[in-house]
Amino acid sequence: MQPHCASSPCPLLCILLCLLFSFPLPSFADDSAPLLVLHSSIQDPSLHLSGWNASLAPFCSWLGVACVGARVSALTLSNLSLSGHLPSSIGLLSELKSLDLSENNLSGPIPSEISNCQSLQVLDLSGNLFSGAVPAGIGTLALLTTLDLSDNLLSGSIPFQLGGAKSLRTINLNSNLLNGSIPDELGSLSGLSSLFIFSNNLTGSIPRSLGNLQNLTIFRAGANALSGTIPRELALCSSLQILGLAQNKLQGEIPKELGKLQTLTSLALWSNRLKGKIPPDLGNCSLLKVLALYKNELTGPIPTELGNLISIEKLYLYKNYLNGSIPRGFGNFTSALEIDLSENNLIGSIPAELSHLQQLELLHLFENFFTGSIPPELGNMSSLQQLDLSINKLIGDIPHSLQYLLDLKHIRLFDNNLGGNIPPLLGEYSNLTVLDASVNSLKGSIPQNICKNQQVTLLNLWSNNFTGRIPEGIRNCFSLTQLSLEQNKLEGTIPVELSALPSLSYLDLSQNLFTGTIPEEMGNCTKLQGLLLSDNQLSGPLPDVLGRLSLLAVLRLSGNSIEGDIPLQLANCSNLLRLDLSRNLFTGFIPSHLGRLVRLMELSLGDNRLSGTIPPVLANLTRITELQLGGNTLFGQIPPELSAMTSLQIALNLSSNNLSGLIPPDLQKLSLLEYVYLQNNKLSGTIPALFTSWTSLVVFNVSYNNIVGDIPSTPTFQKMDVSNFIGNEGLCGSPLPVSCAQNNTSTDQLDGLSEQRTSSLSAGTIVSVIAAVAGGAVIVVIIASWWFARPLKEVSVVQEDHLKEVSIDPDHLFFPKPGFTFQSIMDATGNFADYSVIGRGGSGTVYKAKIPDGKTFAVKQLKTDKESIAELGNSFDAELSTLGKISHGNIVKLYGYCYHQRANLLLYEYMPRGSLGEHLHSESCNLEWDVRYEIAVGAAQGLAYLHHDCKPHIVHRDIKSNNILLDDNFKAHVGDFGLAKLIDVPHSKSMSAIVGSYGYIAPEYAYTMKITEKCDIYSFGVVLLELLTGRMAVQPIEQGGDLVTCVRQTIRLERSVMQMLDTRLNLGSNSTVAEMISVMQIALLCTKQSASQRPSMRDVVVMLLGVRVKRQMEIPIEHMLDTSSESDASEDLETLSPNP
Repeated sequence: MQPHCASSPCPLLCILLCLLFSFPLPSFADDSAPLLVLHSSIQDPSLHLSGWNASLAPFCSWLGVACVGARVSALTLSNLSLSGHLPSSIGLLSELKSLDLSENNLSGPIPSEISNCQSLQVLDLSGNLFSGAVPAGIGTLALLTTLDLSDNLLSGSIPFQLGGAKSLRTINLNSNLLNGSIPDELGSLSGLSSLFIFSNNLTGSIPRSLGNLQNLTIFRAGANALSGTIPRELALCSSLQILGLAQNKLQGEIPKELGKLQTLTSLALWSNRLKGKIPPDLGNCSLLKVLALYKNELTGPIPTELGNLISIEKLYLYKNYLNGSIPRGFGNFTSALEIDLSENNLIGSIPAELSHLQQLELLHLFENFFTGSIPPELGNMSSLQQLDLSINKLIGDIPHSLQYLLDLKHIRLFDNNLGGNIPPLLGEYSNLTVLDASVNSLKGSIPQNICKNQQVTLLNLWSNNFTGRIPEGIRNCFSLTQLSLEQNKLEGTIPVELSALPSLSYLDLSQNLFTGTIPEEMGNCTKLQGLLLSDNQLSGPLPDVLGRLSLLAVLRLSGNSIEGDIPLQLANCSNLLRLDLSRNLFTGFIPSHLGRLVRLMELSLGDNRLSGTIPPVLANLTRITELQLGGNTLFGQIPPELSAMTSLQIALNLSSNNLSGLIPPDLQKLSLLEYVYLQNNKLSGTIPALFTSWTSLVVFNVSYNNIVGDIPSTPTFQKMDVSNFIGNEGLCGSPLPVSCAQNNTSTDQLDGLSEQRTSSLSAGTIVSVIAAVAGGAVIVVIIASWWFARPLKEVSVVQEDHLKEVSIDPDHLFFPKPGFTFQSIMDATGNFADYSVIGRGGSGTVYKAKIPDGKTFAVKQLKTDKESIAELGNSFDAELSTLGKISHGNIVKLYGYCYHQRANLLLYEYMPRGSLGEHLHSESCNLEWDVRYEIAVGAAQGLAYLHHDCKPHIVHRDIKSNNILLDDNFKAHVGDFGLAKLIDVPHSKSMSAIVGSYGYIAPEYAYTMKITEKCDIYSFGVVLLELLTGRMAVQPIEQGGDLVTCVRQTIRLERSVMQMLDTRLNLGSNSTVAEMISVMQIALLCTKQSASQRPSMRDVVVMLLGVRVKRQMEIPIEHMLDTSSESDASEDLETLSPNP
């Protein structure tokens, strides 16, 4: 059928098409017509094809056209900026052997008619915008040797029909949108030498059939979603030189058979999910130049056999879980250019043999556990440009030999235990650009010539012991962009010269001894984005010229003695995100101009001498997450407009001012806000009823105001500590001990309330109370009789309505067996005699009680008084009922309870070995590591049960070694679970005691007053540290004051982990020490400062069990060190990656 051309906008094209399809293919004398159709289908903005005109020259002489006889044999139009599409008429060039249209902007589908070019040997359409599927008909091109469709937008699957193109030598389909699996049929292309299919969306496993490709030299399938294992059949590809399977989801182990690939030069398996050990067999690949196994889950030591890779140039093993030491055979890598072993669990010293690597340019060993000193021999590595040994446990001085390395540009040594001085000539001979030696114990002065060659861009020396002044060499370092010298002992004034550094974008001099004023000239530092001068001894006014710093994002000046007004000009810093002027001597009003800083996320003006009212215009700060205005002398009302700050989440602190009036109901619109501090003001009225829907709140502190009425009865408010509400005489309801039923006298009657209380108890009332008490006693007798008839079983609670609001003077007894009475306890403990005492704690005293039938209990007599129990009412019953139903092999069983006019008692399962704390902290402790490990696992399993398997979940609230109890077999049992909550009953005019025990309390509790599972996990981490070190949770002040700080300081500063381990244990056993180090990692992960970074107890159990079965711990070193700053040490790692 001929094309219909009547309405065609291109008559010439239609005529050509009509002619083409009017005759059978063999009748063509030449190929000019298909070429003209092609010319009409593409756009040629550079007019490269202007000579494609039959009237000007024969088509065989046209640009890019080659002929054999009168037939087109090759068409090469690469890199000519052509656009448009490839017409189906291309299939009429039946003698075409090579089609190269690469590196253009051609789009649309690849015409299926391309399969008509049966003479085609090379098809290169790479680097275009072709879309749609790969034509399956390409598989019929029997002579095709090269197929390159890379760098397009092709989709769909790889046609299995390609397996029919038996002459194929090269298949390049990389960088498209292909999906589906790799066809098995490709394994039949026996002549295939190169297969490029990386950077697609391929899934499934790698076909084993590819092992048939004996001539395959390059196989790159990285950056897909391939899964399964690496087929060992690939080792049969005996000619393979490059194997790239990186950035997939491959699992399992690296096949040791790959070591048979004698011609292999590059093996890239990075960023998968590979496990197990690195096969020693890879050491047989003597021609290997690139070995990239990073970002996997590999474990075990680095095989010494890898030292045989004498041709290696780039070795990347970082971000795995490798342990052991660096093989000394690495000194044989004389051709090596880059070695990166960072982010593993490697130990031992850095081998001096590495100094033999004269061509090495990059050495990254950061985030490991290396000990010892930095070998001075590294100064012989004459080509070294980047050295990163940060986040290890290195000690000693920085070798002076490093200062003579002429090519050394990047030095990162931060977060070690290095001491001494910085080499005095460091930077004098080389073009040093980065020096980060922060978080060490370096001392002395900062070298004068560290920036002699004006190349240093980043200088981080924070958290050391540097003294003296900032040297002139730094003050005049015009290349400097970041200067971090905080947490040292530097003194003097802030150098004016720093303001002249044209590229300086970040300056942090916090926590030093700087004096004087902030130089006016700092306003000239126009590229400055961060200015941090907190916690010095600065004084004088804040220069208003800082308002010129239009790029400033962070300004922190807290903890100084800066005085005067807050400059209005700060409002010109339109990019400001964080403004902290707290803890200074600022006076005057809060400038309303600050409302212009619409990008502000934090505004901290607390603890100054500011007065006046809170400007309502601050409501314009709609991105703000934290507003701190507490500790000033602000007065007036809380502006209702603040409710427009809908991004407020961290805190709204208006405490300790002179604010008055009502609490604005609209504040509940701040639906993200967690912490509200309004205490110590003169606020009045009620807590707005609308606040019942404010579910994001964690703390709402209105203590010491004049608030009256009910505390909302929603769970949000009921969970808060009583300290948030005390100091308001007219406030009532839980968690306050004053119920609103007792306090429903209206506010205007309060003056006469005292007199009424003395005269309002009528005779009828007294009779009613007596009757209620008597009735209660009768019911107790009935319940007790019923209870005594029951066999020994778990605790249960019977509701007793008449006891809800009366004194509980009658005995309330729930005992574990018939005939067991309060008198039984008295007899069994000798009337609670001292000889029966087996433990004392903050919650009470524990007695051993052995009853006549031989059964032994542990009886805890709570310190809580009867009034406190009465305030709890039935909640005490409900809580104990819940606790009594818990049954777990690692939890102390609660058998019964009794509250009596003379005592409040809990009956527990007796633990004959006492507490873990008693054993660990006695001089005669003989708990070996195996026993301690089992105790750790058992306690973790018990706590995990409370957190995850109980209904409702239970937070222990007081985990410590004295609450881990041991039975005859030293099996761990968690005791006193939930008890801290039961006894933390607030009293009328004082705050309740802090929950937990000193040394075990999580840091966030100090400011949130909120107990969560994460607090338990922190406390458990302290117990693990006790098991490891034998030390108590509380440590001397000079050692940090608590065990967590002591251990972290030891790791970071002067001593090794070995010195922290309990010397009473057998530390000569390598396996014991290895297990202890793994448990140390878990302990420090549990005691992370940030609660969100701590694991769950289920995770802790899994990790602890993994230690004993010798699975390698999947815990990065940063968890162990808990560094407070983000490392930039890996910022350029991706540039080191070999091709996938």
